[in-house]
Amino acid sequence: MVLKLYNSLTRQKEEFKPINPGKVGMYVCGPTVYDHCHLGHARGYVSMDVLRRYLEYYGYEVRHIMNYTDVGHLVADAEIGEDKIEKKAKTEKLDPLEIANTYIESCKEDFSALNILPAHFNPRPTKYIVQIIKFVEELIKKDFAYAVNGSVYFSVDKFPDYGKLSGKKIEDLISGSRVEINPEKKNPLDFALWIKAPREHILKWESPWGIGYPGWHIECSVMSNDLLGQDTFDIHGGGNENAFPHNENEIAQSECYLGKKMANFWILWNMVTVGGVKASKSLGNAMSVKDALKKFDPAVIRLWIISSHYRSITNYTNESLEQAKTNLGRITDFVSNLKNLSFGSEASKFNLQPYQSKFEEAMDDDLNTPLALSVLYELITETNKLIAKNKLGAEDAKQILATWEKMNKVFGLIIASPTTRISKDIANLAEERKTARQNKDFKASDDLRDKIAELGYTIEDLKDNNYLIKQK
Repeated sequence: MVLKLYNSLTRQKEEFKPINPGKVGMYVCGPTVYDHCHLGHARGYVSMDVLRRYLEYYGYEVRHIMNYTDVGHLVADAEIGEDKIEKKAKTEKLDPLEIANTYIESCKEDFSALNILPAHFNPRPTKYIVQIIKFVEELIKKDFAYAVNGSVYFSVDKFPDYGKLSGKKIEDLISGSRVEINPEKKNPLDFALWIKAPREHILKWESPWGIGYPGWHIECSVMSNDLLGQDTFDIHGGGNENAFPHNENEIAQSECYLGKKMANFWILWNMVTVGGVKASKSLGNAMSVKDALKKFDPAVIRLWIISSHYRSITNYTNESLEQAKTNLGRITDFVSNLKNLSFGSEASKFNLQPYQSKFEEAMDDDLNTPLALSVLYELITETNKLIAKNKLGAEDAKQILATWEKMNKVFGLIIASPTTRISKDIANLAEERKTARQNKDFKASDDLRDKIAELGYTIEDLKDNNYLIKQK
């Protein structure tokens, strides 16, 4: 097994080797908590959950950090204007931190429903103001930043590698539309580490430069540095739409502070589109996870997400979710059939190793979940053939279940299953029906089928008078 991940920093797949043997440090940019999570968030954080699960499948001990941004992210990702959370607070006539707390809880609910493993730490910039100020002071001391009129800016001219993640060139950026005109800056590309707060601003703190609040980008540098050690860490995850300016600015300030690389691997997921247009709150076309959960089972949504590669664009349609629902039903039946297998004694010569190997090969190739799922579907098809031929014994079923469960530690699908095993009474009724069928007493057979159905089970007839019992 050799795990290769696509590193957006180098634009190629590279063999993953952790800095510290057996341990992985992973920081993932979290949501700005001013509204409910949408399917774009779900896509990203399920993808990072699969990455973590597969690293743990490998045997690594993963230290997973995901922040909640509760200050400093301004409308339109700007450096002047309204804070997204403060804007929401004014609309709802609530305290900004009450808004943040509300949507953090909402996010946790969505993540739990989608079976996303909780990060080990969820830092918030409002809890890191002292550390942020010290970090900025150090950048000023090292001459990578400068204070002007109560704000502090990072000087991109002092970092020759600026643009290495996004592939953007400084000269092109200066003439680009995303650069704001600000007379306080030495270079139009310089970005805010600390922003002077206007009088009406609510979230603000004392600093050596006056009353203000942290810029959006500085938080991730400070919190990853605190929780993953003051050194290079293994993996930084995030959405590829934030490669510039957010991640680019993270790299610049962190590497100037550290004097070395921020992270070895940058794993960036792609967007969700609706009708070919990027789903976003600002465009008003983003379906919330909660609304999606009203229409589909959480496992359907998760399966829909992992049915496409994390670096590909995923288009939301009702048809695509319905297909995921059908596929989940197929998986559920497969698991249920194996758990409730009550016939057959002939041992098959079913070799499971090729399926396990192909699953791992797919996942080793930059987390190719669509290919890994195709291996599962192939396993389901072959299993069903053996069941139909009455060539799958109880021990075979156990081995196939064990293989499925190992795969599903990575997929993370919650499969509905009976809470109890088939009762002795149900089993006795099934055997009575089998005898009735053997005696060609079809009325008794039908009556017993109906009685079994009334008790919440279905019975499927197979060849050679065998059967399969499933809970409805």
